[in-house]
Amino acid sequence: MTWFTTLHPIWQAFLATCFTWAVTAVGAAVVFLFKTINRKVLDAMLGFAAGVMIAASFWSLLAPAIDLAEAMGTTPWIPTLVGFLAGGGFLWGVDKILPHLHLGFPRQFAEGIQTSWQRSILLVLAITLHNIPEGLAVGVAFGAVAADIPSATLGGALALALGIGIQNFPEGTAVAVPLRREGMSRWQSFLYGQASGMVEPIAGVIGAAAVLLMRPILPYALSFAAGAMIFVVVEELIPESQLHGNTDLATLGTMLGFAVMMTLDVALG
Repeated sequence: MTWFTTLHPIWQAFLATCFTWAVTAVGAAVVFLFKTINRKVLDAMLGFAAGVMIAASFWSLLAPAIDLAEAMGTTPWIPTLVGFLAGGGFLWGVDKILPHLHLGFPRQFAEGIQTSWQRSILLVLAITLHNIPEGLAVGVAFGAVAADIPSATLGGALALALGIGIQNFPEGTAVAVPLRREGMSRWQSFLYGQASGMVEPIAGVIGAAAVLLMRPILPYALSFAAGAMIFVVVEELIPESQLHGNTDLATLGTMLGFAVMMTLDVALG
């Protein structure tokens, strides 16, 4: 790992988000083994992903944002609050514009601008939409390390990338398997599933570059990523995980995901 620590933070963010993209592809590769996946398993996995994102939002993003705001001599809750609400507001705006369809819903429940695009495209866009804040969060975390924030460590940034990667596995599966069930070939389903994670390296590099070029915005950027992730969890992951009545499994998955991400961040950070 010595070679990784010597890299520029933007390269670190790029490689870390390439890892999270790769895990999405591994999840999508499940279609080469199964045409369907047990709904209870999928709901537990979606709950797990939600738990990881909730924990990451605080431990890896909001806590360092508060510490940095205090170190900069500003009222700590102001940039944190502004950034958090701005992140949620940004995702809300994109959600209203970008055509997409959440997992488990029929075609007529597609959101965003009305379009004749195929259901498969809309499903991929839904996952892609919430991969943006995930990639942004990883990029901003590496940028925070370069900014020498005491509570932002390389281990913590790596833990965030690892946690996001772990929860990307069920996301890749959640896109690819339904497409396979609807009649797509295994390769088509895999390519669509992994494509949803392609945006993460782009968002990661943008996040890292932004905070390095404009250090004063870092508390806002960290909180922005947290707000965007929480929006995705509440608007998409949790409702989808409980849509088919497997509420206990989904809730237990969320608890487990939170515990895993919290442990990773505390142990490695």
